[in-house]
Order: sequence, then structure tokens, then C-alpha cells
Amino acid sequence: MPVIVVGGGGRGAGKTTLICGLIRALPEIQWTAIKVTSHDHVNATPVWEETTAGEDTDTACYVSAGAKRALLVTADDAELSPIVQQILKQCPPPAGVIFESNRVLRCLSADLCLAAALSLKGERKPSFDLLEERMDAMVELAGHDHVIRGERLGFHLVSFEHLSATMIAWLRERLEATAG
Repeated sequence: MPVIVVGGGGRGAGKTTLICGLIRALPEIQWTAIKVTSHDHVNATPVWEETTAGEDTDTACYVSAGAKRALLVTADDAELSPIVQQILKQCPPPAGVIFESNRVLRCLSADLCLAAALSLKGERKPSFDLLEERMDAMVELAGHDHVIRGERLGFHLVSFEHLSATMIAWLRERLEATAG
């Protein structure tokens, strides 16, 4: 089962849009997409499932993009690990799981870590340091699709919603390698 973490430096980094692009680019995988937050969203339980497609919330966007399941997890660091482990047990192959979170990396080892970066200006989440240590690639918006190979792999995309053929091929290759 592939596990992907998409994080970012702060609000508005493009994390949700990138996750939706991943779901659309890899439709053969039955995705469970999970938004992890420590902010209270007035749900009765720490795990809430979205069932309606839409554009009003991140989880509704996941459903619109084709996620089989979309969850909102509201938990502080102490509560997060057991919740994540329970969710992973409920997602047997051929399912895949995508987390929108930096701090989820404290309680799981992901097959792929991507950093969404519409902009790294402004206030940066302290948890971004953890993502930066583990990220496999930085994904940024640019005028045209291209790849930057250097100390860190970088995908520069015209749109996070429609990933480049090069990035999709890289994703499939990486996920196949981790499955074997």
C-alpha cells in the first residue's frame, strides 16, 4: 500500500491542490486522502469522514478529485500516532493513503514525501523542518513544466492540478519500487 505525505511551509502552499492532482494522476489506486490538523473543526470525533464532493473544504476537494475516502483528523501530537495506525490498518491494498500534514511524519514512515511550495515566503510552520529532512521532491509552480535535479529533486509545474508526464512517470516508478 503506497503511503504519500504532502506537506508545506504554511497556509496556501498548494498542498490540497497537489493532493488532488496526485489522485487524478494515479486513478488506478483507491486513495484515502487525509487532512491532519490540530485546529478544532467542531466535529464530534477526532476522525471525520467526508462523503460529499465539492470545493468548500479540503476533504470535499479530495472526493471531487476521485478519492475513495476522505478523512479529517483533528488531533494533537500525543493523539495522532494511534489514530494514524488505525487508519492504515483499515486501508488494505490496493488502497493507497495520502496525508496532508508535516507532523504526521513523526509517527509514520512514508513511501514518498512531497513538499508543495506555491511560495515559501511568509510565516513558516515549525513542522516544515521535519518535512524538509524527509522530502523526496519539492513541487513548485512555474511558467512551464520542467525538472530540476540537484541536491533535492524539484518538479516545476504549470499546475498542481494536472501533473506533468515526467512527474507521473517518476511517481509510478517510485511507488512500484516501494511495493516490491
